[in-house]
Amino acid sequence: MIKVDNVKKTFVRYKNKKEKETFYANNGISFEANDGEIIGVLGPNGAGKTTLLRMIAGILEPTEGTVTFDDLNYKENELEIKKSLAYLSGNTKLYDTISCYELLKMCADIYGVGDKQEERIKEISKILNMESFLYNKIGNLSTGQTQKVNIARCMVHNPKYYILDEATTGLDIISSQVILNFIKEEKTKNKTIIYSTHYMEEAENICDKVIMINKGTVITRGTPSKIKEETNTTNLRDAFFSLIGGVLDAE
Repeated sequence: MIKVDNVKKTFVRYKNKKEKETFYANNGISFEANDGEIIGVLGPNGAGKTTLLRMIAGILEPTEGTVTFDDLNYKENELEIKKSLAYLSGNTKLYDTISCYELLKMCADIYGVGDKQEERIKEISKILNMESFLYNKIGNLSTGQTQKVNIARCMVHNPKYYILDEATTGLDIISSQVILNFIKEEKTKNKTIIYSTHYMEEAENICDKVIMINKGTVITRGTPSKIKEETNTTNLRDAFFSLIGGVLDAE
């Protein structure tokens, strides 16, 4: 289980050339993600989703609040947590001069996969339909193929926790569905998955519960069906706009 407790993150920005101000990218966010559960973190660009996921992944330190993994915190258990964690950033860059296989083998070595790494790479390649380009250089791949490699390097060590930030952005419908199917399959293996997206339709498809955030603050949480019922809407997109008072208030 991942527990996020009253997490806040502040940054400083300049209002003009001389004056600066402190603002909250995330302000008092709390939730739990249980084993075998997909939690969606939903909101528009700039809502604070990526900052939140970076804090959960241990890349950023919260200004206030705590993040724990099965009651373990980063301060005392960072290495243990990160060995069990996969984090996919929306802008992760890969080495483009090596092949997909070479990247996965390197990641397997880093995580200490050991004698089973060949078997694991073959298994992942089949799951993500990578067999036809496994030995191609990453720099020669399409956007969808590159994202599959990105997902593959996250799962090579068979992590317990997945933190996925905009995993399908920019992908075609087939590549997107392969990745969504993979996420749903990992759920059946009792993995804990936090999935950030601004595609509300995806969240309805795969998430057990969702947390909607806007301007760094949680505006609602619950199952997709419960949120739609409470807002008297038929989809999460309309529910979001109902909660913020319309399109202009999302800016």
